[in-house]
Amino acid sequence: MITSFVASEVNESLAEIGVDLLWSSALVLTLAMLSFTLDLAGHPGRVARAQARRTARTHEQIEEAGDTAVLTEVDTSGAPEKRQWGGIGISLAWLGTLLLIGSVAARAFSVHRPPLGNMYEFAIVGSAFVMLCYLLWALRHDVRWLGAFVTGTVVLFEMLAAMVFFTEASQLMPSLRSYWLSIHVSVATLSVALFTVAFVLHALWFMQSWRERQPGKLAFMDAVPGKDTLDRLAYGVLIIAFPLWTFTLIAGAIWAQEAWGRYWAWDPKEVWTLVIWVLYAAYLHARMTAGWSGRKSIYVALAGFACVLINYGIVNVFFVGQHSYSGM
Repeated sequence: MITSFVASEVNESLAEIGVDLLWSSALVLTLAMLSFTLDLAGHPGRVARAQARRTARTHEQIEEAGDTAVLTEVDTSGAPEKRQWGGIGISLAWLGTLLLIGSVAARAFSVHRPPLGNMYEFAIVGSAFVMLCYLLWALRHDVRWLGAFVTGTVVLFEMLAAMVFFTEASQLMPSLRSYWLSIHVSVATLSVALFTVAFVLHALWFMQSWRERQPGKLAFMDAVPGKDTLDRLAYGVLIIAFPLWTFTLIAGAIWAQEAWGRYWAWDPKEVWTLVIWVLYAAYLHARMTAGWSGRKSIYVALAGFACVLINYGIVNVFFVGQHSYSGM
């Protein structure tokens, strides 16, 4: 009787629409990634053409005034070349993100609850947060150079959600039926999205660092800022993410007190959440007080992100505890 009641609360048609929208989003974001990649690949050509225009538009005018010749140089480089593929990439990224949000919404309405109850739902909501963070950033700054790397990462997570983490739409177990689900898990998922953006920036840092030792290699990467700029950008992202993760830790403890009667139980999920907090706290502390920057501090941040992946992909699946609700 209970099983039939729970099943009746699930709108299977909406759930299927959500899956279809997820696959559509992955396809569109793949096209966006290809467009951003073509934009990057075209950077050396744009630089060469801009230099050619500057040379062609620079001319010398000789004005004769008696026996005196006055040399006048006119330098008009003109407007920057239109980056068609970059614009297409941004448009497709918005479309893919809207489809992904549609997938999240369809999942939510199909089960009449926030879609934050298992790993499949975490993955699609987290992917949507990553894309929204990137696109909102793109509204204020030209970050088309980052598009291929962000969309590629999100497509990977979408494929993992659809093919590895997929869970049929169902209702939550009793311990998760709380308003704290929306507060605690949504902030945690947003934090992980920001950690992911910072990871992409740090990965690019290593690529640019390698290029400094290999002059002339991967010329298209000249479109990406230098490693010092990437380091500062990643630091700025983590400055935002860390307080959100701190809130996640505190909110989880409060919810644990309400649900289980104690704030801390040394559950595997709690322990790894604390480990992540300690590592990112160490990263920020090293940056602010010890003056660390570059490789040493990035290693600490990468260790933090590795623990995020362990917490999500291993602890949720293989560790038995009070947070064993992966759905797999």
